[in-house]
Amino acid sequence: MIDESVIRELLRLNGGRLHHREGQELEFKEQFSLAALADYFRDFAAFANNRGGHLIFGVKDAPRVLIGMSEKSIDQFQKIDPEKISGFLLETFSSEIEWTQASFEINEKVFGVFKIEPSTSKPVIARKDEGKNQAIKNGEIYYRYGGRTQKIQGAELESIIFHRIEQNNRSWLDLMSKIGRMGPQNAAILDTESGLIEKNENQIMVVDETLASKLKFIKQGEFVEKGGSTALQLVGDVVPVDQVEVVKRVKEHLTKNYPLSALELAEKVKSAVPETGRHEVWACIRENDIKNNPDYAAYNFRNKKQEDEFKETGKIPKATPSIYNHAAVEFIAKILKNKPNT
Repeated sequence: MIDESVIRELLRLNGGRLHHREGQELEFKEQFSLAALADYFRDFAAFANNRGGHLIFGVKDAPRVLIGMSEKSIDQFQKIDPEKISGFLLETFSSEIEWTQASFEINEKVFGVFKIEPSTSKPVIARKDEGKNQAIKNGEIYYRYGGRTQKIQGAELESIIFHRIEQNNRSWLDLMSKIGRMGPQNAAILDTESGLIEKNENQIMVVDETLASKLKFIKQGEFVEKGGSTALQLVGDVVPVDQVEVVKRVKEHLTKNYPLSALELAEKVKSAVPETGRHEVWACIRENDIKNNPDYAAYNFRNKKQEDEFKETGKIPKATPSIYNHAAVEFIAKILKNKPNT
């Protein structure tokens, strides 16, 4: 959430002009335009690679005075789909960029604001070319220097790499400390890729909760075959483990089941139904409540806290992207193919 009091302070006037200047954590733009998104995302990456910051629309350049956004600019700013923007950022950059959006009315003028958080996995690197005149270029790292965004210099990149190494070392030390406290003989390794917990030569499978509800166990020697029935043979007893919290659905498994971002979904639907536009795909998703149907989509939460909040409140945190499977492509394409022409 963007704090309105912070924005009012950043837009505070001193003798008719802005008191605050652009800097490492602040950038002003005169108007917002959807056509310039790549330029804004370049700033997103630069802020994320430094200390985060605010991008504010509605401030005239030379001199810096408050003019507010035009009606056209306000309309385009309000049409932003957070899911599409988050999906685009995930495709364009190597690390996730956390951002929020809001508009505020100050002195009867409307100002649009993007707030970008510092990245927890720097450096954020461009993965492909994007924008007019390739505002974003594959392989480049952007950084916020003073009041400008530019390619990172050696000293800052070296500092980021050193900090990342330090983070990794601290994680290993923390892990070793925990193993030391419990003793190696009591430790086990959870492989999130295979879903196995390994200890010495023993392996335990971590079963996803959706599969667990369908399993039926039978004791050895008590099996009576029924045509078509499937079961797991139980050797010994199943003992519930309530002292250990097991993560049932790790992100690697989630993205395997739902490998498509919103933009990738739209492109595949357009390949199947060439006359279809993206807006028709978004409309189909809304009309058929596809985001809330696990047969086709899942929410790609940024962290466990967000997922827990969703489970408690039923409200999706802002800017949480949905990801989709190939069944969603087939489902949407079928609907659009059968849709009567208007």
